[in-house]
Amino acid sequence: MSDKKLVVAISSRALFDLQAAHDIFEQEGVDAYCQYQIEHEAEVLAKGVAFPLVQKLLNLNDAAADKIQVEVILLSRNSADTGLRVFNSIEHYGLDIVRAAFSGGDMPYRYVRPFGAHLFLSADPEDVKAALDSGLAAATILPSKANDSEEPLLRIAFDGDAVLFSDEAEQIYQKSGLAEFEASEKADAEKPLPGGPFKEFLAALHNIQSHYPAKMSPIRTALVTARCAPAHERVIKTLRAWDIRIDEALFLGGRAKGAFLAAYGADLFVDDQQGHCDVASEFVLTGHVPNGISNKQ
Repeated sequence: MSDKKLVVAISSRALFDLQAAHDIFEQEGVDAYCQYQIEHEAEVLAKGVAFPLVQKLLNLNDAAADKIQVEVILLSRNSADTGLRVFNSIEHYGLDIVRAAFSGGDMPYRYVRPFGAHLFLSADPEDVKAALDSGLAAATILPSKANDSEEPLLRIAFDGDAVLFSDEAEQIYQKSGLAEFEASEKADAEKPLPGGPFKEFLAALHNIQSHYPAKMSPIRTALVTARCAPAHERVIKTLRAWDIRIDEALFLGGRAKGAFLAAYGADLFVDDQQGHCDVASEFVLTGHVPNGISNKQ
């Protein structure tokens, strides 16, 4: 196994249910929040919406064989003092998370790159937007129906334009319509699309997959896109040019994605369009990627 492991950074509010404490912060301020967290330090936090995903990520490691394929880093706006409750909860659930940054109210995304993380998941849209603007793969975790399946296989699904790929094609679609978009994509079928913010994350998943026979990989990936023929060809040839494996590709031609993601069994789906995310979140854990022309308004 290559020593190049997958590193995922996650916020405390995505990992645990901190809504009660966050409400106190919003309504009464930081001092009341700090007092509340310290007073409830011994109380274990309930699992957050991304907890099952983190558990599956960590289960990819084989501690007995000393084979570490995935590391999860905790990033939090808490101070070290108020963050003690979070670490107590990590210990309670037996999560192998040992590295963390408590930024004391400042944006914690600044530590994504120094930790070498391929992905940042947070419940705070402001932190996510700042991370994306810095060239990092990031998504805002929405209130979602998380996959509670006990299947060990990790299933990650991606939208295409503005997520895996740049939004150059999406710009044509929004400015000139479907016919012009399809004509442009057909004409450029041999020209690989530029990479989007999640290209390197997909590459990191592929790196782990490449050490297993295809049918024995612990990770399965899918492209779930509103594209259809003839705009499918450029996408397929782009992934081929990148030499990155994608296990499944769903070209839905505008169909709602939720039921397809449920059928796939996604542990995480990321999309740049809020409407698609709202629908998907009713079926699977969903992250909004505020990138590209759809998020310029």
